[in-house]
Amino acid sequence: MSTPDYDAVVVGSGPNGLAAAIVLQQAGLSVLLLEGKPTIGGGLRTAELTLPGFRHDICSAIHPLAAASPFFQTLPLAQYGLEYVTPPVAAAHPFDDNTAALAASLADTADGLGPDADAYRRLLAPLVARWPSLAPDVLAPLHLPRHPLWLAQFGLSGLLPATVLARRFQTAAAQGLLAGMAAHSIQPLSNVATAAIGLVLLTTAHRQGWPLPRGGSQAIADALAAHFQALGGRIETNTYVRSLAQLPTARATLLDVTPAQLLQIAGHRLSSLYRWQLRRYRYGMGVFKVDWALAEPIPWAAAACAQAGTVHIGGTLAEIAAGEQATARGQHPARPFVLLAQQSPFDPTRAPAGRHTAWAYCHVPNGSRQDMTAAIEAQVERFAPGFRERILARHTFDTAQMEDYNPNYVGGDINGGLLDISQLFTRPVLRASPYRTSLRGLYLCSSATPPGGGVHGLCGYWAARRALRDVFGLDATPLYRGQ
Repeated sequence: MSTPDYDAVVVGSGPNGLAAAIVLQQAGLSVLLLEGKPTIGGGLRTAELTLPGFRHDICSAIHPLAAASPFFQTLPLAQYGLEYVTPPVAAAHPFDDNTAALAASLADTADGLGPDADAYRRLLAPLVARWPSLAPDVLAPLHLPRHPLWLAQFGLSGLLPATVLARRFQTAAAQGLLAGMAAHSIQPLSNVATAAIGLVLLTTAHRQGWPLPRGGSQAIADALAAHFQALGGRIETNTYVRSLAQLPTARATLLDVTPAQLLQIAGHRLSSLYRWQLRRYRYGMGVFKVDWALAEPIPWAAAACAQAGTVHIGGTLAEIAAGEQATARGQHPARPFVLLAQQSPFDPTRAPAGRHTAWAYCHVPNGSRQDMTAAIEAQVERFAPGFRERILARHTFDTAQMEDYNPNYVGGDINGGLLDISQLFTRPVLRASPYRTSLRGLYLCSSATPPGGGVHGLCGYWAARRALRDVFGLDATPLYRGQ
């Protein structure tokens, strides 16, 4: 039998592909990482999209899960220039009366919710206190939980639709704050378990804030890649993989792709049952994204919004829920829910002196080609009169352009597949290990596996750990005691 070219090959250099490559290289293997684009990073790239000197995050921008990732925390990424900047307010949620709900410290957030202060503390305080112990159960594939009682208590609230959990509050401020957080799930807020997304994001806001990387999200990818190479790993860019036949020989191959690309790359070598399961995988809503070069900061009517790295624009719970439901039905709301990031007030490297950048997207039907620029800018103008006058230039991505930028974003779905209750833990299919495919030695390590979307690298970590055990009889360094 001929000697393989590498012990392992990883295809795709998003955060999960990079994480998988690092775990394998840490185990003493020879690892090759392949990237189809000229630069590494997947959803972590940063580029001058509008004007010279204005640096824009192409996809992900604010990184509470990256900073809190139990895997990334084991790596010396600061050695490679990664520095996080944490805005005073994690997220702001403005309303039409020129007020805003603010996600900052637990005490400050609760105090700002008036009659709902005590109810908010009762809901969030246990999660904030227990999160370091609870995270291993939440951010992992299905397993025997380490703290079953705490997980069950989280599930009592987290498995609810966000619209139901919001009934614990009586003020528009508390309900709207929860709705904006839950809308990160990119599905109707009436869906089961949408509350869990909101609770996790609020918990991270209260524990360590929502940081952004100085210089752009590319800094996270660059630090991960530098560490991988320092360990002895090899990276090749401009190598778009369309078939397993293109790859050098290896004992294990890990693909940072979603089921659509897996079928293209390896479909003929997968079992008929596994192919059938993959074809049933569902993608969610897409996004339409706008980046702006600005002459001045955004002039928020609620001044506190200027202290937030993220602003959730959509008004009341009822308005946000109706808009997300309409989008899921294939419609384009006139007033979409908008997620906006303003990095330059906290990181001056993002724009020339005195100038600013901003980043925003709204949800649209999967595969939509409708231009939502006017609708998004109208929503920002609604809460920041005079915003349009500050625009120097803009750049847009519709769903097709997002997918062209990153083929994992099928139809513009940046989560790598619908993250509803039926695909939360069983993505992409129901198997003893979601990372194994039906082909021996071939593994999936993308956000289409647990724990799903987000820049945390844990899909890659768990997939690489599975491959180490199956193929090499090795184990990765445990993230948690007793693992």
